[in-house]
Amino acid sequence: MRMAILDRDGVVNFDSEKFIKSPDEWRPIPGSLEAIARLTQSGFRVVLASNQSGVGRGLFDMATLNEIHDKLYRAVSLHGGRIDAFFYCPHNQTANCDCRKPKTGMFREISERFSLSLKSVPAIGDSLRDLQAASRVGALPILVRTGKGEKTIKEGGVPEETLVFSDLGEAADYLIGQIK
Repeated sequence: MRMAILDRDGVVNFDSEKFIKSPDEWRPIPGSLEAIARLTQSGFRVVLASNQSGVGRGLFDMATLNEIHDKLYRAVSLHGGRIDAFFYCPHNQTANCDCRKPKTGMFREISERFSLSLKSVPAIGDSLRDLQAASRVGALPILVRTGKGEKTIKEGGVPEETLVFSDLGEAADYLIGQIK
């Protein structure tokens, strides 16, 4: 089974320092929905793994998070793609949970749910914590320059094995090219 693990905010959709708190605020980054469709059509299972501390902070509730994801699923589907699963951490930074990236709880849950070793599975994110979580489980960290990507590059500390692409579309094309 081929899989690609994607962060949501800054990779699939535009991010906001004030959080994405409603379906109306959720806007896809140009080309991201098409990239997910290409991955799906090339045999990848596409899984999202995202910190969603807005829930823990009381900025929005689970029903709203589900509405946001329904919008995302519909948009991806209209482009011929599919999201196979969505894993999220609803806790804020002070909760000291195991699921909030850069910790690896979400990634371990993905591995268990799909009965799949994450060794070399591409994990695409825009922040250092995305890359650190991927690296810690043996996945292939991929940084996109969208979202916080440029800031992440400037601040340094990116795991040595990280691949860097301009956006999800370019990363998807690279991954698809590796299987042909």
